Amino acid sequence: MKRLARLSIIILCFCGAAQAVQLDPPSSAELCGRCHRTIFEAWKSSSHSQAMESRIFQDAMELAETEFGANGRKTCLKCHSPVGAALGDWNLQKKISWEGVTCDYCHSVRQVSLSGPNPKASVTYTLVKSGPLKDASSTAHGTEFSEVHVSALICAPCHEYQNAQGLSVLTTYSEWKNSRYGKEGTQCQSCHMSRVAGDVVDPRIQRTNLAKINLHQMPGSHSLDLLTKTVLLTLNTSRKNGQLQVTVQISNKGAGHYVPTGSPLRQLIMEVRADAGGGKQFREERIYRRTVADQQGNPVSVEHLAFLKGAKVLTDTRLAPDEKRTESFSFPIPQGAQTRITATLKYYYSPMARAESQKQVTFLTMTRLVP
Repeated sequence: MKRLARLSIIILCFCGAAQAVQLDPPSSAELCGRCHRTIFEAWKSSSHSQAMESRIFQDAMELAETEFGANGRKTCLKCHSPVGAALGDWNLQKKISWEGVTCDYCHSVRQVSLSGPNPKASVTYTLVKSGPLKDASSTAHGTEFSEVHVSALICAPCHEYQNAQGLSVLTTYSEWKNSRYGKEGTQCQSCHMSRVAGDVVDPRIQRTNLAKINLHQMPGSHSLDLLTKTVLLTLNTSRKNGQLQVTVQISNKGAGHYVPTGSPLRQLIMEVRADAGGGKQFREERIYRRTVADQQGNPVSVEHLAFLKGAKVLTDTRLAPDEKRTESFSFPIPQGAQTRITATLKYYYSPMARAESQKQVTFLTMTRLVP
């Protein structure tokens, strides 16, 4: 019995060859991955695992620290390296601090409080891991079912943020809560962590039936599949008074939050082109976004300033959950001039991205030939 007590320090985990593994919470995701291989590989391709490695984030954090000092750096790291923040590793000396939103952070959350200006997670790093499965068991560590892990609350601490100026910079959680999805109880996980068949634990460790586990890739706005399921277009044309009339209906069909959501610098861009041949080309666009300004009313156009100096929202043209909107365009193209109409949707991520592929992505194109 005395030897059982030592499980709090050393645990035998048979991943391939049997060997003693020291679990010293918070533990590296690579250590978790030695047993939870399928989940680990999916997580490695997620934005959560890349939250620290992103060059866009690193550039923004460097600018925030240059302008606002240590507080600017700490504001960024609390969500992009929550374990590093918990360890006080603000200079990122520890390997685990570079793992972004890592396994042991999420599975050490016990509760989430909404009582203050910002949601706050209660995190306890022990050898008991919390999660959404009621029948989970492990020979390597303790397990407990957690209500918060099957709720959108688990997302709130990093996807809802009010800065020192009182501006709600990130509003994804409250957008969901006020939507039909939130009121019906459709949680964030239903879209971003859908249930798939897979091994919770590597079958070489213990025999398991294929259970339904949450997809740890957590696809979001960088997923073309999710974008095309979320935003829909219908395109119609007509002729009137020598003009070619184009109407495009755009709808937020699948997101339980605004599109775009997250950083105020993100944009959804609709571009409509009319090519009548003979050099007659026309182009118009509509942009769906929030415009944030500082206390003096100056629009903010860089990431770190939006988070730290943003004080008011000047405009908000984003698409609310379930919203349909009709956009009208008129081009001076007479009857008989055959015209190709092209409507394109682009998701614009960040002006700080250096590569065009990181800055924006085209995810939907519709074309119609008008005689």
